[in-house]
Amino acid sequence: MTIAVPVAQHVMKLAPLWVLMAAVAGVAAGELAPPERAYKILMLLPVSSRSHRNVFMPLAEALADRGHEIVMLTNQPKSSKHPNIHEFSHDLPHFRVGEVNMFDYRSDPTGGLTEFEVVLPLMARDIYKVPVVKDLYERRKEFDLIIVDHAFNEVVYPFLHEAIFIMLTTPGLDYRQSAVLGNVLHPAYVPNHKSDFPQPISLWHRFLNTMIHIAIAVYWRKWTIVPLTQKEISAQFPELPPLLDLERNMSLALMNTHFSIGIPLPLLPSQVEVGGMHCRPARPLPQELESWISGAGAAGVIYFNLGTVARGTHLPVQYRDLLIQVFRRLPQRVLWKYEEELENLPDNMMIRKWLPQQDILAHHNVKVFITHCGLLGLQEAIYHATPLLALPIFVDQHRNGMFVKKSELGHTLVWEELSEDMIYDALTDIIYNPKYKENVMRMSAGMRDQQTSPRELAVFWTEYVIRHRGAPQLRSPAAQLSWVEFLMLDVLLLLLLALFLLVFILRRIFRVIAAKLFSDSKKKKE
Repeated sequence: MTIAVPVAQHVMKLAPLWVLMAAVAGVAAGELAPPERAYKILMLLPVSSRSHRNVFMPLAEALADRGHEIVMLTNQPKSSKHPNIHEFSHDLPHFRVGEVNMFDYRSDPTGGLTEFEVVLPLMARDIYKVPVVKDLYERRKEFDLIIVDHAFNEVVYPFLHEAIFIMLTTPGLDYRQSAVLGNVLHPAYVPNHKSDFPQPISLWHRFLNTMIHIAIAVYWRKWTIVPLTQKEISAQFPELPPLLDLERNMSLALMNTHFSIGIPLPLLPSQVEVGGMHCRPARPLPQELESWISGAGAAGVIYFNLGTVARGTHLPVQYRDLLIQVFRRLPQRVLWKYEEELENLPDNMMIRKWLPQQDILAHHNVKVFITHCGLLGLQEAIYHATPLLALPIFVDQHRNGMFVKKSELGHTLVWEELSEDMIYDALTDIIYNPKYKENVMRMSAGMRDQQTSPRELAVFWTEYVIRHRGAPQLRSPAAQLSWVEFLMLDVLLLLLLALFLLVFILRRIFRVIAAKLFSDSKKKKE
């Protein structure tokens, strides 16, 4: 009996390890093993658009399907019917997606980021007064993991204190977040938030890209947005570490990117590409839409959608009328997501307040996707192999539009330069020149050719971080270095001092030798 008790206790202590080994064995066999238990996961995206939620929801549903309990804090109406997903909205009015007209920010050098100088401090001031948020904050340690929407959500960083958390990078590549993880991406080839440049990148463009990298990071994190948010947070939680210090404890970043539809990057183990996680095979269209699209015959259909943030009704009248005039000239039918009724439309046009985008893009008779070139729409077009006419409006859409142009997936035009003939010629070229369809089909094949789906990959790494209690083995030591240490400025200073000392010593030696030689020569002459 005296021996049996310690042995039993030892076996009990090893039980979690056996479960972990079983999970690893399942992964080694090529499939996701059942989780060791049902986890409680908190997803925080209180400042987000519908497109951000569309990235989160596939992961939430995949985790919920595996028995995990998912709690989501958003600023959106409830959308999931899954019994394991519980959605809560804070209902604050500070950031109402769809009410802001993004065309108003086209002249803003930050691409609309100045809006957050007001929004985020107000959110930080008020969000912890909302009962549901206050309750979740008080219960935050009940959760096995917290997943945060990387973009615009510093207001919820107090949740992360002494918690295991990962971030989902909904806008795709963000060199600022990469630097936080210890992987500083080089501005000589990595684009900034707003723009990309032709390859090979010229000296001027490399200089400009470097300045934009620095300016956006300083503006957001050091100068305006984060300091204003920090002030409001510190007034309520004076004992908490600074927000940016909390961010540095991130275990993992799930990145809405993939090298096949972007640029190959040197990434850390803590940076996992899950781009296109929301993309899915097509479902049958409603009969009316199916008949209308198929009925277009060989000419086909042009699909037009400006997304969820930039609504069709925000389109300035001069651009709206210009596009309608172009559509009158085309033999194709045009399907347009537009939130209001329009009069005097040509017979080849259909408008609807909502349309099943992926199912339309997958239809064989859809020839072109006219888009604002948001990242999710771009990924869906590539996944379903539909060429694009990009009309970027703000922020990263310009970068995405340049990618469309560089990759020859279609054309990219500038709103202020539009003319009827320019739009007509671009659409005609995309439809009748086979290279655009061939290029997007080739890229689609690369995007789909993966060992495991992006959704399964995201599920695996999410559970991995929980199983390994934050997975400290993923974290790069570079993440703990200051900029002085990372850039080795102290080492360079030491080398300069050593060089200075060496030069000083050599000069003294040469002076002594020169003085000795000069003295000997003088004595000989005497």
